[in-house]
Amino acid sequence: MIEVIVGVSAFAVGGAAGFAACKAAAAKTLKEKEAEYEKVISEKERFIEEAKKQAEQLIKEAEKEARLRAKEIENEAVQLKKEQELIIEKEVLRRKQQLEEELKKEREELQNLEKTLMTREAQLEKRIARIEHREEELDKKWEEVKKLEEEIKAIQKEIEQKEEKLKAAEEQYMLELQRIASMTKEEAREELMKRVEEEAKLEAAKLMKEIEENARKEAEKEARWNLVTAIQRLSPEITTSYTISVVDLPSNDLKGRIIGREGRNIRAFEMETGVDLIIDDTPDIVTISSFDPLRREIAKESLERLIADGRIHPGRIEEVVSKVKEEMEAKIRKLGEETCLELGFTDVHPELFYYIGKLYYRTSYTQNVLLHTKEVAYLAGMMAAELGLDEKAARRGGLMHDIGKSISHEVGGSHSKVGAELAKRYGEPDVVINAILYHHNDEPARYPEAVLVAAADALSAARPGARREALQSYINRLEKIEAIVNSFENVEKSFAIQAGREVRIIVNAEKLSDEEAYMLTKEIAKRIEKEVEFPGQIKVTTIRESRFVEVAK
Repeated sequence: MIEVIVGVSAFAVGGAAGFAACKAAAAKTLKEKEAEYEKVISEKERFIEEAKKQAEQLIKEAEKEARLRAKEIENEAVQLKKEQELIIEKEVLRRKQQLEEELKKEREELQNLEKTLMTREAQLEKRIARIEHREEELDKKWEEVKKLEEEIKAIQKEIEQKEEKLKAAEEQYMLELQRIASMTKEEAREELMKRVEEEAKLEAAKLMKEIEENARKEAEKEARWNLVTAIQRLSPEITTSYTISVVDLPSNDLKGRIIGREGRNIRAFEMETGVDLIIDDTPDIVTISSFDPLRREIAKESLERLIADGRIHPGRIEEVVSKVKEEMEAKIRKLGEETCLELGFTDVHPELFYYIGKLYYRTSYTQNVLLHTKEVAYLAGMMAAELGLDEKAARRGGLMHDIGKSISHEVGGSHSKVGAELAKRYGEPDVVINAILYHHNDEPARYPEAVLVAAADALSAARPGARREALQSYINRLEKIEAIVNSFENVEKSFAIQAGREVRIIVNAEKLSDEEAYMLTKEIAKRIEKEVEFPGQIKVTTIRESRFVEVAK
């Protein structure tokens, strides 16, 4: 028990000592904590002061930056405003220029309208003068008619007087007949009536003859006036076609390249185009000779393209010539369409455009056929207008009257009959077909416009310098040679060159052997000797060529 008490006491004493020690340690720790707390608070206050300073510094910098940014924005706004003002000024200037251009165009249009009005006024003045002239003529004719009426009245008075005399004579004659011939009254009347009828017929015939002569004179005078008016209103230039064209060369060295090694290029070119290429001592030119203007034009265009391209060899020549031929088809069709529009026809069948345009490359006694047909159309139209007939029908007949010449050399036969068939096939009016046939007397005139077309055709052909006989006879001879050659079977193409001294024939190599081609050449030469008159000799050359093409893939 005592031990327990002693132990408890010792424990209590030890606890008090420990408590005191703990208390002292706690007080020490508390002081340290207070010191740290004060330190932390002082650091916090210092940090807060620094943060305030930094915040104030940042605020100042932000305000400074904001002022700078505001100034920049203000400068940008000013610049933007200036740019907007510049854009607006440019737009205003552009709009002003546009308005000035529009005003200028309107002024030009007004000037054109004024010129047109002046032209129309001049035309109206001319028409008024012509009408006044016609009125004067009508007044003169009216006076002549009045004179004729007065003469007729005088003649009628004479007839009445003669009738009275005849009545008196009749009574006396009846008495005389009854007295002398012992005739009855009825017999005497019949005899008298026969004599009176014969005398009246003679007087009427004289009067009719006088009236017919006066009418014929007036008609001839009116016809001359209409022809002179039409000719004066239409005075185009005379255009003649010859048989050569000239191509300029950039340098004389190109002649060798055109000829090619051993002449292969020039031979290929002549065979493809059907012309005669003349390369002589004349510097910097090559002459293309052919009686066919279409072949000549194709050859000229092809040669110019080959010279510009620089590549001249048989393959390239064939390619260029083929392409030019295709383009020429489109060009001819467009030319025909433009001609119809120029003459005011919008209802022509499209297929006829090609035949009309092809007339530009046909000649009649060196006169260009298309220009001739346009001239005939204008002349016939003006004469129809003067006479009060259908001007459009007359003009259309004039345009179509030689349409057969575009294919007559290919199919044979009279160009008027070929043209009439062509016009009928494409729905041309009957008056046009009659004009085509009548201008070569293939059928009688059924419309007055057909007669005007024939007259206009004669006027156009008869103008001095419009046509030349000698050259046409030469061209006819060459066409006849080609027609003879083309009539043989298996002949694909034929070209008369060297002014008719040579004809080149291309035959189908698959259908003819070399021996058969030789025999064909001899037959053609004999037939040309028999049917064609020509000076000197004609060389007949037959070309039989085989080509084999395979594509490597």
